[in-house]
Amino acid sequence: MHGLFDLRGKVALVTGGSKGLGKAMALGLAEAGARLFLCSRHADELAAAGQEIVAATGVEVAWDTADMSRRDECDRLAQAALARFGQIDILINNAGSNVPQSIDSITDEAWDRIVELNLSSCMALTRAVVPGMKSRGWGRVIHISSIMGLASKAGRNSYSATKSALLGLARASALDLGRHGITVNCIAPGPFLTDLPASVLSPAEQQAFADRTAVGRWGNPRELAGPALLLASDAGSYITGTVLVVDGGTLAGTF
Repeated sequence: MHGLFDLRGKVALVTGGSKGLGKAMALGLAEAGARLFLCSRHADELAAAGQEIVAATGVEVAWDTADMSRRDECDRLAQAALARFGQIDILINNAGSNVPQSIDSITDEAWDRIVELNLSSCMALTRAVVPGMKSRGWGRVIHISSIMGLASKAGRNSYSATKSALLGLARASALDLGRHGITVNCIAPGPFLTDLPASVLSPAEQQAFADRTAVGRWGNPRELAGPALLLASDAGSYITGTVLVVDGGTLAGTF
């Protein structure tokens, strides 16, 4: 792949990259020529994903396990990626989780873990890789938010709070970094039937989500690769400080 979407010579760090949306986005970047450093909590899933991407694209892929809810693990991961490749040009902060709890039953333990995983890890990794991006005058930071950061449903307090916060983080960071050739954006996926929603939604709820989209179905994770590639490449060089909603038209309707 050449031209605006060419990522040859670039290195991408993708968290939560062993399956679902993270794996789909990582594959899309690899198809455009980027070398990859993937992370998740599960070594076997990482190895399988890495080997699959290498077989499909021929690019260099490295990986390491990390618990992104721990700040020291975020710092260690960033240093491991930089030690392996010498640079990180593209950061996709995709790791996240959801513990549905109503506002009057939220536990401190669940709240703190979701805030660290969904929000603080994004700050910590961005903080760690930005100095190198500034020195090269080029960088792309993409936070994976959610349409749950723009709307919500009962019981999604911690999840919606963190996904909304990523929008503010992206706006402020974009202003910090724009003059250094670095863009910072969010992608807000809608209904993509990955392991996370499948684990917290009943079949009836899953069908209700599909019915709310304009296209009448859940998204395929592969359909997030194109939006990620846009924001990760020179094609998106004038897009920063904003959110790209990829939701099959879910938020287009109210009634």
